[in-house]
Amino acid sequence: MNLSLFDYDLPEKFIAQTPVEPRDASRLLVLNKDTGDVQHMIFRDIVHLLNPGDVLVLNNTRVLPARLHVVKTTGGKAEILLLRQLDDTRWRALVGGRGIKAGAILHFSSTDITITVEEEEDGAERVIRFSQPIRELLQKHGEIPLPPYIHTQLADAERYQTIYSKLEGSAAAPTAGLHFTPELLLALREKGVQIAYCTLHIGLDTFQPVRVDDIRQHHMHSEQAVLTAENARIINEAKLTGGRIIAVGTTSARTLETAGILSSGGEPSRAMAAPKACAWRPVIAFESSTNLFIYPGYRWRVVDAIITNFHLPKSTLLMMMSAFAGREHVLNAYEIAKQQGYRFFSFGDAMFLS
Repeated sequence: MNLSLFDYDLPEKFIAQTPVEPRDASRLLVLNKDTGDVQHMIFRDIVHLLNPGDVLVLNNTRVLPARLHVVKTTGGKAEILLLRQLDDTRWRALVGGRGIKAGAILHFSSTDITITVEEEEDGAERVIRFSQPIRELLQKHGEIPLPPYIHTQLADAERYQTIYSKLEGSAAAPTAGLHFTPELLLALREKGVQIAYCTLHIGLDTFQPVRVDDIRQHHMHSEQAVLTAENARIINEAKLTGGRIIAVGTTSARTLETAGILSSGGEPSRAMAAPKACAWRPVIAFESSTNLFIYPGYRWRVVDAIITNFHLPKSTLLMMMSAFAGREHVLNAYEIAKQQGYRFFSFGDAMFLS
């Protein structure tokens, strides 16, 4: 389980800087996880890959306008990326700027609000306190945080939100869902595909690289996840009648697998290796944090297929896809994608693994 096993070469020209229009015009690489066979389609062709009775599970989180420009008492500029709200005025955040340690006072640009750094965590992570609640002010003063590999300014901030985003709380978008349009979801419903929702608010690990050589020693930060009783019912009834559970994105997959582990009385924290697949049990509704880390050897309990984008080298997301479809199959598909000129990462093209 050496980190180098999940590395691959990706020239910068493959990193998508802008989204395609319309959303469902992106390309779709279809990977058979058992054989490694690859097909090439357009994303809207996903209608032909799903069957009546299947359930598409969407993460309805919405990205916070969580990037804030602040000023140090010395007059120097700094930046805050809010990750998780702890109470009315306290947040966990990434703070960019030199010498910002516990006790530092920052000033929220364009307001009279001050920010106190209360605790220093790993790297640039801090616990900060605002002089007053700021949730309502974020819409006016905050910016949507794009990933660091995107250097082109986004003309429409809604293009970094899914069309079904609802519950605000993420530091990044569940990008596999960016390909869906209202017309495509309607076409899927008309075919008999059911839609279910979960919520996982994406946090720190989106921005944190794996720093250990043995990936089994990597620690995943917790993220808040919810699966309601109604959506659990839709999933369980479909599974019992032969429908497939298709996770849209790694966040939906983690939420569903967390629900499967909890239903078995397990702890959703580490990948659990076993020589045989784990028998399916009905998922349960839950609302809690999860730090489930899925890497090769994991026993998949709920998810039958995954729609996802192409992921960064050495990332936990690439490890999850390797756990689902096999490392060799996934990395070979990535090489084929490069040969065919696919676009990678958040605004890039998609994969369907089944």
